[in-house]
Amino acid sequence: MLKVNRNDERPIWQQLLDQAIHNITTGNWPPGELLLPSRELAALIGVSRSTIQIVYEELFSRGYTVTSRRGGTRVSSSIQVLRSLKEEPAPGPVPPLLPVVHESIAKLQSWFGDGDATQVDIDFNPHEPYLDETFTQSWRKSFLQVSAEPDLDIWSYGDARGFLPLREQIQRYLSLERGIHIEVDQILLTSGAQHSIDLITQALLTEGDRVSVEDPGFPAAWTTMRYRGMQIDAVPVDEQGLCVDRIHPDSKLAFVTPSHQCATGIIMSEPRRQQFMQLAGKRGMWIIEDDYDSEFRYRGDPIPTLFSQLPQNTLYMMSFSKMIAPGIRLSAIIGPQAAVERLTQIHELTYRHLPIMEQLTLNHFIERGQFMRHMRRVRNVYRRRHEVMTKAIHSSGLSSRFKLSGVETGLHMLLEADVSCDEAAITSAARRQGVCVYPLSKYCLESDRKGWVLGFAKVDEKRIEEGISRFARTVL
Repeated sequence: MLKVNRNDERPIWQQLLDQAIHNITTGNWPPGELLLPSRELAALIGVSRSTIQIVYEELFSRGYTVTSRRGGTRVSSSIQVLRSLKEEPAPGPVPPLLPVVHESIAKLQSWFGDGDATQVDIDFNPHEPYLDETFTQSWRKSFLQVSAEPDLDIWSYGDARGFLPLREQIQRYLSLERGIHIEVDQILLTSGAQHSIDLITQALLTEGDRVSVEDPGFPAAWTTMRYRGMQIDAVPVDEQGLCVDRIHPDSKLAFVTPSHQCATGIIMSEPRRQQFMQLAGKRGMWIIEDDYDSEFRYRGDPIPTLFSQLPQNTLYMMSFSKMIAPGIRLSAIIGPQAAVERLTQIHELTYRHLPIMEQLTLNHFIERGQFMRHMRRVRNVYRRRHEVMTKAIHSSGLSSRFKLSGVETGLHMLLEADVSCDEAAITSAARRQGVCVYPLSKYCLESDRKGWVLGFAKVDEKRIEEGISRFARTVL
C-alpha cells in the first residue's frame, strides 16, 4: 500500500511515484501485476483521483507500466527486478590494462617530484617560473576587461587554430624577439607542450615510426610519443648538444631543445646545429624544436632558432608556461603551412578549439603592453637569482667536486656528478636538510648520467644562498 507523509516536503504525487517505482524495481509489484484503478486507489490512500492519475501517467511515460482500455494498468513485463540490496552488486565495466600509460604517468610524477617538495624549506624547482602579486593584479585587470566585452560572437565555436588577434600578437612577438618571420596561419595554439607533441605525433607520424629524443631530456616528450605507439630511440647528449651521428637512419622525427637543453642546459653548438639540419634536410626528417625558456639569456646574443634556418622541416614549440605561468595552459606550434593545416585538422577533430577566456585575456595582456613589462621585470629577477646561484655554487665548493653547466640561458643549471655517485642517497640527505634538489637520472631514458638539475626562478636570493650552503654540507 502506498502512503502519504504530510510532513514530507516533496509533493504528494512525487512521494507516491517514488514508492511505486521502488515497489516495481524491487519486485514487490512483479511484472504483469494489475494496479488498482485510479479512483479506487485514490479513495484508499485519501488523495484526489487526479493525483493518482499523475502518478500512473509518470509510470507509463517512464516505461514502468503498460495500459490497455480493457486490461487496465499493469507492471511492464520488460522491467528487470533489481537484486536484493543484501546481494553483492554486479561489477561495472573493467577498464583495459594500459601498462604504457601507468609507466608514463609514474615517470612524469617522479620527474615532477610527486609533490614531496611541500615537505621542504627550500625547493630548487626547475619546472616553474617566478610569480607575484604584480602579475596576478595585471592579469586580473585584463581578465575583467575582456569579460565585459559586449560582442557575443566570441562565445560561439572558434577557430581551431586559435583566437586570431592572439595569433597576430604572437606573430609580432616572434618576429621582433626571435627573428621568426611567418604568416599568421602558420601558428596553431595548443594547451601546453604535451598537447603540442601529441598533436604532432597524431598528424605527422604513423604508429610504429621511429623518433629520436635527447637523453637525458624531456620525459613528457618520449612518454607522450610512446603512448601513441612510436618507437623511441634515446640519443646521447654531450657538451655540444645532441649527438647527431647517433640518430637512427630510419628516424622520422627528432625532438630537441637546442637553445637550452632540457636537463643539462647545454646550448647546441653551431657546428652541431649545421650537422643536424643537414641530416634532417637530407633525410626528410621532422624536427620538433622546443624553445621553452631561451627568452632568459645571461651571456651573449640570443641563439638563432632552427626554425629560422630550416623552416620546411621544423615545428617550433613556444610556451607561456615559463614566460608567464603554467596555469595559463597556452602554447603554440609554428611550422610549415601544410603541416600546420594537418595539425589543425586533427585538433578540430579531437579537441575543437581552446577555451576562449584564456585566449582573450592573454591577447589583452600582450596588446596593452603588460606582457613585455612582465618579461622585463622577471628577467631582472632571474638575472639576480642566476648570479647568486652561480656564486653560491662556486663559493660553497660544489663546483670543485661537480661539473657546473647550463649557466648561459634559462631558469635552471646542472651540477653533474660522476656516474659512480650515489645520487639517490645525496638527494635524500639534502631533503633531510630541508632542501629539494632534482636528480638528473629522472630526465634519463637509457643514460646513466648522475647529478642534480637546480632551478632558481622561485627561490629568492637569501634562500638560494642558504639552500646551496645546506646542500654543500650534505655532500662535501
